Amino acid sequence: MGFIFGTPVHFAAASGFIVSFMDRLFYADLQSNKQSFYLKPAAAVISARRAGTTNAFDQINKYFYHIGNARYLVTLLEHGLWSHVEDVAKDLEGLQTMRVLAKNMAWFLKCKDAGKKAGVKFPEKEKSVYVNFIRE
Repeated sequence: MGFIFGTPVHFAAASGFIVSFMDRLFYADLQSNKQSFYLKPAAAVISARRAGTTNAFDQINKYFYHIGNARYLVTLLEHGLWSHVEDVAKDLEGLQTMRVLAKNMAWFLKCKDAGKKAGVKFPEKEKSVYVNFIRE
């Protein structure tokens, strides 16, 4: 299983809806120690007309870093403002980006499955160690 999270850019950041959703989803997973996302591939797809894609892309990818996902970082998708739904099919670069993402994620999932079948064990996630540098 892999995850693809997508968002438009609103005011140089990911949409409030996706941020709220991911805050709740990843916080609940961390608190429950389920590790539902640990070592699972994840990708962020960002769509914007103008500036802000880098900020939004970084914002979404930080969730993956904190939870220990395998990440695909080649999925920054910028596009123009389309007038009609048919215009999406004309965005050859965007379509290629999504095809590459799909192929890469499918390959990774097949490799992960082959590793399991061959007896390769997943690394166990270590308990987090927190250091407080504030001294009294």
